[in-house]
Amino acid sequence: MQTHWLNTAEQRMWRAYLDSTRLLLRSLDRQLAADSGLSLSDFEILALLSEAPGRRLRMNELADITVTTRSGVTRAVRRLTEAGWVCQVRSEEDRRGQYAELTESGLDKLRAAAPGHAKAVRAGLFDAVSPREVELFAGSYERIRDNLLEHP
Repeated sequence: MQTHWLNTAEQRMWRAYLDSTRLLLRSLDRQLAADSGLSLSDFEILALLSEAPGRRLRMNELADITVTTRSGVTRAVRRLTEAGWVCQVRSEEDRRGQYAELTESGLDKLRAAAPGHAKAVRAGLFDAVSPREVELFAGSYERIRDNLLEHP
C-alpha cells in the first residue's frame, strides 16, 4: 500500500490547525482558571447541562457529547459534585444509569464565568476571521465532524 502524503498546502493547513487549536484551548483554559477557577472541560460540562432538558444528562451521553471517556466524565462530574455545581441522580427508568444534573449553584457559577469566556472566545477566534470565513469554517468543520462520526 502506497502512502498518500500531504501536499504542501495540506501540510500547511494541518499544522496551522493543530497549532491554532492547541493555542486557543490553552488560552481558554487559562482564562477560565484565572477568572472563574474552572477548567475548560468543567465549563463545557456545566454549559451542556444548562442546555439539556431538566438541566440533566445521562453520564454516557455526557461522555459521548464531550468526546471523553466514561471514566474521564466520571472524574469531572465527581469534581463538579464536590464543588456543589452538579449532583448525580440515579435513573428512574433502569436504576443502573446515572444522570449528572446542574444545581442552582452550578448555574450561578456558569452564569458568572460565561461572559469572560465568551469574550475570550471572540478575542482568540472570531476577531481573527471575517463573517464569510466563519460561514466557510462552520461548513467545513461540520463536514469533518460528520465524516469522523460516520467513519471512526
